[in-house]
Amino acid sequence: MNDCILSVYDTIIDRRDNPIENSYTRYLFNKGIDKILKKVGEETAEVLIAAKNGINQETVGEIADLTYHILVLMAQQGIKPEEVADTLNERHKTPGNLKTINKTDKNT
Repeated sequence: MNDCILSVYDTIIDRRDNPIENSYTRYLFNKGIDKILKKVGEETAEVLIAAKNGINQETVGEIADLTYHILVLMAQQGIKPEEVADTLNERHKTPGNLKTINKTDKNT
């Protein structure tokens, strides 16, 4: 797992558990799951628009924003980055997952 992502996640946990005045992270936790999910949705849309427009620097920034908000969601739900990494590693070990892809993509 990337050290930067783990560091950001640890900071998010710290802000949740040890509130700091004017902390945006603490604000999100105070507002609750609906606000966190709203921000994940907004940032997802911004990634899509930036990518569609072909502006790589903007896309990178929006992906960073989305990653942060996903990490807040994970912290709120009690999901650790290692759990996601383990799942990705397991999926990566399974070659030829076309059947699964076709099943999940058939409605899109």
